[in-house]
Amino acid sequence: MRTHDLIIAGGGIGGSSLAAVMARAGRSVLLLERSEVFEDRVRGEWIAPWGVAEVKRVGLYDLLIGAGGHHLTRHVTYDESVDPAAAESATLPLGIFKEGVPGPLCIGHPRHCQTLIEAAAAAGADVRRGVTVSGLEAGPSPRVSFEHAGETFEAGARLLVGADGRISKVREAAGIALHQDRPHHWFAGLLVDDAGGWSEDLQAIGTEGDFGFLAFPQGGGKVRVYGGYALNQPGRFKGEEGAKRFLEAFAVNCSPANQALAAGRPAGPLLSYFNNDSWTDRPYAPGVVLIGDAAGWNDPIIGLGLSITYRDVRIVSELLLGSDDWAALDFTSYAEERAERMRRLRFTAKLQATLDMEFDDAAKARRASLFERAAADPSLRMHAFAVLAGPEAVPETMFTAAHRARVLGQEA
Repeated sequence: MRTHDLIIAGGGIGGSSLAAVMARAGRSVLLLERSEVFEDRVRGEWIAPWGVAEVKRVGLYDLLIGAGGHHLTRHVTYDESVDPAAAESATLPLGIFKEGVPGPLCIGHPRHCQTLIEAAAAAGADVRRGVTVSGLEAGPSPRVSFEHAGETFEAGARLLVGADGRISKVREAAGIALHQDRPHHWFAGLLVDDAGGWSEDLQAIGTEGDFGFLAFPQGGGKVRVYGGYALNQPGRFKGEEGAKRFLEAFAVNCSPANQALAAGRPAGPLLSYFNNDSWTDRPYAPGVVLIGDAAGWNDPIIGLGLSITYRDVRIVSELLLGSDDWAALDFTSYAEERAERMRRLRFTAKLQATLDMEFDDAAKARRASLFERAAADPSLRMHAFAVLAGPEAVPETMFTAAHRARVLGQEA
């Protein structure tokens, strides 16, 4: 049995980025990844400006830019109650949220993962792909049993990192409870090609009728699009014609440029999933720490999965590199920061889902009222700055029931 400083279960974005950072610092890392090839899972292609700042802090920004990372610099919020010209006159510049960051960074998920896992291997990590983990033991001397290339191996480490996603075996082995709230709506995603009529620096969100849309260009005529729809429509985009019906739903009047999306060509799978939040009270246990979705995820309505993961990687790597006595290392500061971060983002996501992904007459009137009131009082949209600048950049009063009531026009 070989012993390492770190065994990281999960070679996606969180696991591979942490492996690269720690291997570059001279630590012995074993990285275990189930897949042989990274595929489009309609996950993780947008990093908020505050997440880009975290990427820079862990030294991986140039790597992502070299792999085709694409910055977005403008945002427009469309709505059926607002004339498109009026919406576009309020275009938000995205370079104002973090110094030195021109805006969110987009990069295709499979390429993103592959770039990072190659960087981890180049830095000296022992990278194993096509792995089946057969046993996990937490505690002061964690161990992992796994099968790879037809052989069975056992490895030990000073620390086991769970970066193995939402259904985390490491979290289960460590006895860490996961809490989830109720889903709010369905969300579907698709990569669209031949959408050259969509500006490559513009991201957008909008709601019309019974459909809410988001669009994030990836460069080269490709746009990652998402659509939200009611929970009582589970089969709306299923079947052989599902992708066709999904793109047709983007042909809304409130955003004329959406015609380019509706006329585009599907360039990957169409996947639908519930939108909800989850969290852990304490993302660590003896011999174990969790990062990324394994530690709990934010509702994808605000798209912060990658930003959350990169901050996890930055905080955990700083703690590990700040002391060589990992047996006495205390992850309390990580747990406390993450709990407050996720609380604020959970509040923001719930409010944003209420605004953008509800479709009855009351919801339409609520959005129209907010557009009108926010023109005179921009603080009504201050909670959304948490998405772009980071949850800590917004005053605590923006994450209260009183602020929610003001935004929704429900003051007593």
